[in-house]
Amino acid sequence: MSTVLVANRGEIACRILRACNEAGYSSIAIYAANDADSLFVELATTSVKLEGESIAETYLNQKQILEIATKYGADAIHPGFGFLSERAGFAQAVIDLGISWIGPSPRAIEMMGDKMTARITMKAAGVPVIPGEEIEQEDEHEALMAIKDASRRVGFPLLLKASSGGGGKGMRVVNSPEELDDAVNGARREAIAAFGDGRVYVERLLSGSKHVEIQILADKQGRVIHLGERECSVQRRHQKVFEEAPCPTMTPELRERMGKAAILAAQAVDYEGAGTVEFLLASNGEFFFLEMNTRIQVEHPVTEMVTGVDIVREQLRIAEGEPMSCGELNMRGHSIEVRLYAEDAANNFLPAIGPLVVFKPPEGPGVRLDTGVRQGDEVTPNYDPMLAKLVVWAPTRNEALQRMRRALEDFVVLGTTTNIRFLRELCDQEDVVNGTTDTTLIDRVWPDGWSPEISNSLTEAALMIAGISEGSGKHRKSNVGTESTDNGPMSPFSTLSRRFP
Repeated sequence: MSTVLVANRGEIACRILRACNEAGYSSIAIYAANDADSLFVELATTSVKLEGESIAETYLNQKQILEIATKYGADAIHPGFGFLSERAGFAQAVIDLGISWIGPSPRAIEMMGDKMTARITMKAAGVPVIPGEEIEQEDEHEALMAIKDASRRVGFPLLLKASSGGGGKGMRVVNSPEELDDAVNGARREAIAAFGDGRVYVERLLSGSKHVEIQILADKQGRVIHLGERECSVQRRHQKVFEEAPCPTMTPELRERMGKAAILAAQAVDYEGAGTVEFLLASNGEFFFLEMNTRIQVEHPVTEMVTGVDIVREQLRIAEGEPMSCGELNMRGHSIEVRLYAEDAANNFLPAIGPLVVFKPPEGPGVRLDTGVRQGDEVTPNYDPMLAKLVVWAPTRNEALQRMRRALEDFVVLGTTTNIRFLRELCDQEDVVNGTTDTTLIDRVWPDGWSPEISNSLTEAALMIAGISEGSGKHRKSNVGTESTDNGPMSPFSTLSRRFP
């Protein structure tokens, strides 16, 4: 491998391009017209514009991407996450062109991408799965009858899940038989719209469980290891919000059992590269296979921070045919990640748009920011509204949580609405502080939605207006309201961000 094409955009494209550059590879970025001024475009050795306007015409256009790879001499493709990362057909097309696919085999992607097939495969491999039943019938009426029969055996409350699903799409909680018909019809419609596949299956609803996942690596020499666990229990609409490593309630014995199960899962599909095996962990210590993500995960930085392993660099090394460089698991300290979104948390978390007039991330030891934006960029409705992943590390969990609080207070974004204040308040919730979170936390704490305290500070309002008027240059660092001290510049935005994120 000498030239890697990154078939993605935004934050994850920046992450991969930096890893390629550090490893000595030439890199190719592909970009849609509305991404022409984006940071990832500047980081690549070569940047090539995609023809078309919609996502289907650009970042999902397999034919066009492969033509660019061939024309510009790419001998490897890294898909990142989302878009084409879990399309087995695209992976096979890359391989058929003689280009290295930086990911698992198309077979592994296909087997793990279909959740019913994954359940069957995991049961055969001896990996514990959530009690439930697969529904093979595709006819609408036959499927409904089969689901009704299965629901009597599984019991209520239960969960309907789309076989090809992800991100909470095609998923319904069913509390009683009376709700079943509407839930099945709704789940099937949503699954067909999102994935073109209306198959749904039945699982027991495990309320109050933790969401714990194991990072695995597997090389072409047949070695499979795990890099410990991440806890991702704090979720909103099945989307992760707050992630940490290690899990606060993990024991060495449980880690060993869960790690072995994740390795069995990877070996069952002859896995290669980086992947994540996700489990639900019950309060009694039982755990059950949830799914396997056959790609790099959004939350991989927390694992990197506590293990010292560059997971993207290992992906490149494995794709090249080299053995992975990491040895036995050695977790050190504690790491926490939150996802900074351009969204209005007080208005049902609706996506927000607008210019990043001021984008001033926190700094200091133990603070990491993975982002694809900078000051002066415009947040548009074209793509996912995630602006950055804010990651901290400290020797202990309490210190890491305090560092995250400080980092969120110091993070200043003006020009668009963000979820910074919500994340800061989340850090003070009792279950978060105690490490006793589960997947129901946000719904329990804010059943009617989150709302912020209102500030009446005219001084802070004036500072916000000043920041907008003075810091509005394209990609220009703001020096609004700063004064020199012996310790460097001191900014009013540390205080401002607490009230006006």
